[in-house]
Amino acid sequence: MALKIGDKAPSFKLVNTEKKEISLEDFKNKDLVILFFPMAFTGTCTTELCTIRDDIGNYSNINADVVAISVDSPFSLGKFKEEQNLNFDLLSDFNKETSSAYGAIYEEFVLGLKGVSKRSAFVVDGEGTIKYAEVLETPTDLPNFDAIKAALA
Repeated sequence: MALKIGDKAPSFKLVNTEKKEISLEDFKNKDLVILFFPMAFTGTCTTELCTIRDDIGNYSNINADVVAISVDSPFSLGKFKEEQNLNFDLLSDFNKETSSAYGAIYEEFVLGLKGVSKRSAFVVDGEGTIKYAEVLETPTDLPNFDAIKAALA
């Protein structure tokens, strides 16, 4: 079932690239942009996350944090973060529970890979309520960054 604006955001506890546990509750009283992406080191994912990286100041200026989540291991995400010089947390949903809770998972992806995060964007306010939800069916599409910023405004 798809999450929609006004729904309570599913709680999560995931490990970042420094092996530190990050939870939704860590962002209480702040807006949080949650980006799900299929796989590190792929073209569209790199474009998406580098777009956020280059614009991170605009998110910080409006008291918003950003996390990006994929089913990659924390180790491969660490290498990806380092290579792309990403300035926000990448979280490993290796067990696919968070991607599933947000309705952001492909049963079947390319090359017969199963259980890969769908490219998706959510804005969650400081109370844990969803203010924006976009789940993309086509992995080469990018989220609507203008709509994300509008939800944060």
